[in-house]
Amino acid sequence: MRCYVLILTVATTIGFTLCHHAYAGVAYDGCNVVWTSPSTSSQGSMPLGNGDIGVNVWTENGRDLVFYLSKTDAWDENGSLLKLGKVRVSLPEGTFSADGPFKQELRLQDGTIQIDAGSGDSATTIKLWADRNNPTVQVDVGRASAFNAEVTFEPWRTERRQLTGQEMQMAYGEIGSPTPVYVEPDTIVAGQENRILWYHRNERSVWAKNLEVQGLDPTNTVGTDKLMHNTFGAAVTGDNLQNVDSKTLRTAEAATRQIISVHALTAQTDTASQWIDRLDARIAQTENTSYEQRKAANDQWWNDFSEKSYIRVTAGPNAEAVTQGYTLQRAMNAFAGNGASPIKFNGSIFTVDTYGRTDLGADNNMGPDYRRWGGPYWLQNTRLIYWSMLESGDFQQMQPFFDLYLSNLELAKERVKTYYGPDAQGAYFPETMTHWGTWTGNNYGWNNPDPQNGVAQNQYIRYEWQGGIEVTAMMLQYYDYTGDRQFVREKLLPLAVEIVTFYDTHYGRDAAGKLKITPAQALETWWTAVNPLPEVAGLHYVLDKLLDLPESETTGAQREQWSRLKSELPAVPTRTVSGKTIFAPAQTYSDEHNIENPELYGVFPYLISGVGKDNLQMGIDTYNNRTHKLGANGWSQDPIQAAMLGLDDAARALVVQGFTKTDAGSRFPGFYGPNYDWIPDQDHPSAASIALQRMLLQVDGKHVEFFPAWPADWDVEFKLYGPSGTIFMGDYENGAVKWLDPLPDGQLSQADYRLVMANLGYDNHTGSGDFDSLLKGDVNFDGRVDDIDRAALFSTAAERGIDTSGWTMPEPSTAVLLTSALGVLAGLNYGGHNFRGKLSRGIGPFFAIQRENGTVSDTGKGSRRIFRPDNPRTASPGTEK
Repeated sequence: MRCYVLILTVATTIGFTLCHHAYAGVAYDGCNVVWTSPSTSSQGSMPLGNGDIGVNVWTENGRDLVFYLSKTDAWDENGSLLKLGKVRVSLPEGTFSADGPFKQELRLQDGTIQIDAGSGDSATTIKLWADRNNPTVQVDVGRASAFNAEVTFEPWRTERRQLTGQEMQMAYGEIGSPTPVYVEPDTIVAGQENRILWYHRNERSVWAKNLEVQGLDPTNTVGTDKLMHNTFGAAVTGDNLQNVDSKTLRTAEAATRQIISVHALTAQTDTASQWIDRLDARIAQTENTSYEQRKAANDQWWNDFSEKSYIRVTAGPNAEAVTQGYTLQRAMNAFAGNGASPIKFNGSIFTVDTYGRTDLGADNNMGPDYRRWGGPYWLQNTRLIYWSMLESGDFQQMQPFFDLYLSNLELAKERVKTYYGPDAQGAYFPETMTHWGTWTGNNYGWNNPDPQNGVAQNQYIRYEWQGGIEVTAMMLQYYDYTGDRQFVREKLLPLAVEIVTFYDTHYGRDAAGKLKITPAQALETWWTAVNPLPEVAGLHYVLDKLLDLPESETTGAQREQWSRLKSELPAVPTRTVSGKTIFAPAQTYSDEHNIENPELYGVFPYLISGVGKDNLQMGIDTYNNRTHKLGANGWSQDPIQAAMLGLDDAARALVVQGFTKTDAGSRFPGFYGPNYDWIPDQDHPSAASIALQRMLLQVDGKHVEFFPAWPADWDVEFKLYGPSGTIFMGDYENGAVKWLDPLPDGQLSQADYRLVMANLGYDNHTGSGDFDSLLKGDVNFDGRVDDIDRAALFSTAAERGIDTSGWTMPEPSTAVLLTSALGVLAGLNYGGHNFRGKLSRGIGPFFAIQRENGTVSDTGKGSRRIFRPDNPRTASPGTEK
């Protein structure tokens, strides 16, 4: 594991320019997906979305552009997430000729699928895009010569149909239901003028039955039925289009350009006509802005998104595959991450039919609404999608996930009182949860002998309630990254207070006065446990971070409770293997049934052990002796935990495996699975994304680790987010860091930047100084170790009118090696944040440097530091050679 920080440049705008011009490897548009031959079915579809509405796009029959249309909140009467429908655009025969020119490209820089086909008079260009600011999908077809086209809606939910057998997976929560389960038909609205209009409307709902089976009263509950009268559908319109029938539009006359609009809406309304009125209003609102203005705004959004954050591995083994895999997964999150519901781990909104597939066993020949595990949310799966959004700075996309739990908090509190008595306090959430906050009917048990005893019949998740702790931990990290105090008040504390209170009041204490969490289980794996590590480590982590919140945002009573409970927590459980102390799944544990590694939850997500921590070796030993070695497969955390422990070789191998193990039956390289879930599996690339981020950067509060698990032979350019809005950008090439910018936007001016770089011997921030001299502490390149000339630096700043009141410099006693480029700039005021970095020439040992509360010092924690007094490059601080 070689880790590097050479130069901490200090102006984000300048850093961006360097990044943009220095980058010569895999460009962002180099991650675009390009096909030079048409597909033949939905297995060859290409995804796109505006954050809420999605499409799977492909071509067929030499002339047809086809797409499935989806939406994040298209919940049916059974709690299944359905497609909106399927649309076919038929163009002249031979438009997509097998022997003619063809190019289909997913253009990430402007969020467009563009198809160029044919030549001469038949040359055709199609631009399909999902309006980022409006609930509309646009299909813009241009052709060298005038053409006619036909647009058809192709429904498959045409009659009431009972679900049976394997297909019941799509209505997972209803498996085993005492009553038959049906999918209801869509409604195609007749008599429309120049448009196609259809919807699916829930005239019944499983909500009340679901509550009753688990002892909750649907007539007297704080929850609401989110399924009844939920109506979702779309209208297809376009100038020069007129109805052939209720499902078909045709051009009124031939033209060289045809724009087709698909407007989608989900809403709970009392009547279907009210839904239509609301859709009409949305269409009018959209069309109030010109097509060109909307396209320009959409393009700008995607351009900004592409430059907001990135990791581009530019050279080294599998660089292109890793870069494209990471980039595509971040785009997949953006395609579906701003809707009313969180991203579904088992397919997102991009499931397709499996007609003609022979490699999926019982899942072959299923329709586009099908997905294993259906509509509920598994916390252990869903969370991985959202952990990846912190370092990428995609904070807005995290809100639907947080809101899933916040919107159901009152029902969760009511559940506690129903099961444990009117004086019971706090809230918990089951591992597997409907989007309205309850257990699924099949998991709680259709024939539970005592529905109000709180004991679910599904033992895999009977006592797996630690998800509330992890959501709280994620919220606390969200605050670390954003500094958003309104979020603390309105979202973090309302949830955290109830989760902590539940653990404080629901469980008893042992003879020593320590919290004793039992009955319990360690994830789905160990069904009988006392003090499972995820709960214990999670509470230690969460309580410490709650106590670190600004006192102005918390109450004295809250801090007193948190401090007391912290003192009552048991130690994180450990065991001994081959003479080594390692973390254990629980204090006591038995009855193994699954393949998770709860013993490593102290590494991730709860950051009890890892790079820069005194117990790093215990974490490494635990990883090497983990119960289940899963590799990069679905929800496995092996890649993430390898990165968090600084195991660069293992982390890289797992990240490569993660981003190259795509679904063999899907043409799109960003579709993975099914693994443990479904296609496209969102756990699998999310785990690889988190691992890749943590190989570069690890954040714990205000503490930052740079390059903790980055391999020396991978070049990389990156832009990631850290504490309090800090944006980290860097460029690592040929075994050395060319530049690294760790400061927030606008903290130092361009003049400040040039002044400091000049004092470091760099000409116009090109990095032309002698690196060997810098390593020896020779900042001004006069051949000897010296301190930075602070007086000259501040004098020059004063002459230029630069405010230096916020600058702090290292004391002479810590100068020597620390007055290299790293040491000098580490001493500048870095927003009050602490950091840790490593300095190396790209070979041999490196120096571990940290800034703690304004003081820069040397530390070997988490590094392979070897100080040799007789070697000027490894002389310890204070030793001049």
